[in-house]
Amino acid sequence: MINRLKRAQRQLAAVTRMLEEGRDCKDIVTQLAAVSKALDRAGFAIIATGLEQCIAREDTTMDKKELEKLFLSLA
Repeated sequence: MINRLKRAQRQLAAVTRMLEEGRDCKDIVTQLAAVSKALDRAGFAIIATGLEQCIAREDTTMDKKELEKLFLSLA
């Protein structure tokens, strides 16, 4: 997940450069969509890992409602 977030960070830096350079709007939006998708995937992966851990352990500090709220916050 760290690699995904670092990749998204590089993509976002590229978007900033593209804006500064006055690049074509279509190219900027395409790159921005890629950043958004990368962040969504990282978020879902983090939540999925949390769900696995909660299912495996009974002494979790998060209940089903809290996990559901986290998951839906990405929607």
